[in-house]
Amino acid sequence: MRSYQQQYLKEMGIDIWLVKDSPITINENVVGKSNGKESYIKEINKSIALDILAKQVADGQQSSLYKSRTQIVFSMGNPNADWLVVGEASDDQQGEAFIGCDGRLLNSMLLAMGLPRDQVFISNILKCNLQNNREPNPRDVLACQSYLRQQIDLIKPRIVLAMGSIAAQSILKLEMTISKMRSNRYQYPGSEIPVIVTYHPAYLLRMPGEKRKAWGDLKFAMQTYKAII
Repeated sequence: MRSYQQQYLKEMGIDIWLVKDSPITINENVVGKSNGKESYIKEINKSIALDILAKQVADGQQSSLYKSRTQIVFSMGNPNADWLVVGEASDDQQGEAFIGCDGRLLNSMLLAMGLPRDQVFISNILKCNLQNNREPNPRDVLACQSYLRQQIDLIKPRIVLAMGSIAAQSILKLEMTISKMRSNRYQYPGSEIPVIVTYHPAYLLRMPGEKRKAWGDLKFAMQTYKAII
């Protein structure tokens, strides 16, 4: 295991001696197979299409959440990335997904996998903030469902990492607890894109004893990714 991975595992609160498996080497180039000018044009085209979609989301009023939002939290990251990370919802004051303590832990989780944050694409199920930290209801999720599907259609990720029960249930259309969904390989509906489920960083901050399980999920995700590239 490389020294930087050991560092970020420690920041996640995972003792290094607990990681018994051999290190997994994954492709460092997470932006796809294209190179040079072709890759540049591909990324620009995706960025333009995503900007248009973001404008549609900002103008949309499908969900009542638009009435109380400051701004939308659409997405961030590399539109040509192989990895798509999906959470639930984010504070819309900064307009970014996974910020604060949640974001720092996510960064450590990704870096332990050898994935800098700017080399993955990050999105949420909901594009607007939930007031008073309430749980999203089915109407909220349904209103934003098509936006996530369009993002996935545009990005064409090689693998999806669903973080938290809301994200996993919404993506997979399953009424199961996250404990039952973990450690399984699913497919994004209508595609062959694998979906791996793990805990949300916010949950891991509340329940640090579950971080070892989350690291197992991340290793499983890396193994899945390695098998398809």
